[in-house]
Amino acid sequence: EMDGYQLARRLRADPQQKGLYLIALSGYADGPARARSQEAGFDAHLPKPPDIQQLEALLLQVARRGVGQVAS
Repeated sequence: EMDGYQLARRLRADPQQKGLYLIALSGYADGPARARSQEAGFDAHLPKPPDIQQLEALLLQVARRGVGQVAS
């Protein structure tokens, strides 16, 4: 088993996963929890339940960046 932090670290270590945008969705939203998710490689951290407008804004940012598309 692995937690989300371990998964984020593994994804960030894999060159084939370059360009992924990772959002942590956690029941903890204090400073230490946010710092831990950032250290693990998450791009954003949202508390549970997420604010839908904030989540939509993040997803729009990702869509505008074309995250996941690798240039040849």
